[in-house]
Amino acid sequence: MPTYATLFLIITMSSIGLPLLNGFIGEFTILAGAFQKKISWGVYGSIGIVLGAAYMLWLYQRMMFGPITNPKNEKLKDLNLREFATLFPLVVMAFWIGIYPKPFFRLIEKPVNQIVAKVQPGFFSRPLQAQQLPAPQKQPSIAQEKTPAGNR
Repeated sequence: MPTYATLFLIITMSSIGLPLLNGFIGEFTILAGAFQKKISWGVYGSIGIVLGAAYMLWLYQRMMFGPITNPKNEKLKDLNLREFATLFPLVVMAFWIGIYPKPFFRLIEKPVNQIVAKVQPGFFSRPLQAQQLPAPQKQPSIAQEKTPAGNR
């Protein structure tokens, strides 16, 4: 069943959060928000993602490359055209969302903003905190570097 195994692998990689697939976009945005709110939440989420990825790879290995324990499964046929036509659009969508998620973010922007306004009142009225960058240090000119220290 090579076609089934290939489509299953792509969707598994999407669940793991492989870049260019929809799972990566979801995991990235969730972790970015978690790290902004509280670093420990982001760390816990990252640990969960790593454990989930290990589980999904283990699952794929056992399902696709493990021994056949049920004799009825020895003669399974690969996907027919109807099954392929049903699953292939899901794979296309997984890549589309992973490569260009903007239309989907635009679609959910208003509901997400409403949820944020209810969960954290005043979130949108707070001014953005400017990052404290060190003041640039003035570099001495070449003429100043060549003069003796006592003449400055």
